[in-house]
Amino acid sequence: MKLTERLDIYEKLTRLDKPVGILLLLWPTLWGLWMSSVGSPNSSIAFIFVMGVVLMRSAGCVMNDYADRNFDAHVERTRDRPLAAKRISPREALLLAAVLAGLAFALVWQLNALTVRLSVAALALAVIYPFLKRVFWLPQAWLGIAFGFGVPMAFAAHHNVVVPIAWTIVLANVFWAIAYDTQYAMVDRDDDIKLGLKSSAILFGRHDVLAIMVCYCLFIAMMIYVGYWARMGVCYFSGLVMACMLVALEYNLIRTRQRERCFKAFLCNNWIGAAIFAGIAADFVYFLPLFPGPPIGR
Repeated sequence: MKLTERLDIYEKLTRLDKPVGILLLLWPTLWGLWMSSVGSPNSSIAFIFVMGVVLMRSAGCVMNDYADRNFDAHVERTRDRPLAAKRISPREALLLAAVLAGLAFALVWQLNALTVRLSVAALALAVIYPFLKRVFWLPQAWLGIAFGFGVPMAFAAHHNVVVPIAWTIVLANVFWAIAYDTQYAMVDRDDDIKLGLKSSAILFGRHDVLAIMVCYCLFIAMMIYVGYWARMGVCYFSGLVMACMLVALEYNLIRTRQRERCFKAFLCNNWIGAAIFAGIAADFVYFLPLFPGPPIGR
């Protein structure tokens, strides 16, 4: 196999050609970096976290495809993935995942001991997640914890302590992940039922749209609470208003439960994360310096 062909396989296996997953992991991490540093994250820490997001999301995708290699071939959306199509061996895929995770760990090893210990927990969350759909009806909740774990790690990296507000943001992220990943699961629901797999889309059944909207409401409500707790200002809450508008757009997309529209709604969540981050970043520039309060989450 030519090098260019192998690199193409690796790109598809790690989903670097579809970066929305990286972004959904990146936005909560950036929220944590900016809030933990009161708008001025350490540049070295920020670089380590951004690179770590890319590496760990890529490793997670490889592990997901390894876990699902015997299922993906029977699902319309995933049958052409490299492992399902047998374009790469399972052993080589595991080696690639190990290399990516090892590089991520080498980066985080430069930070304090608490952050290193949290990174071990984050790795465990990432490794376990792909296998949950066999035994757990709500793997999306686990995904929310895994995708939000950059928040407590950011506080640990900046202050060597994880304050309660960090775990509150993680919990908010759980509801967000249940909402957007249920939209994603709705695309594969028929195939998952045939294969005997579990997902929130199957669990919620005909109440799926209602459940998604309830999760979005809980997510926004918790982020409002975080804003008041942290004494955030006008820009932050404006970002949440924009997020609410995007949620309304998503409702219009998913209410008919058409596969293409559900997937489009899922992709829209990138802009929800971006809107909230923009509000946080702008707040520290334009609002908080005028009305200084106690350290975030203390």
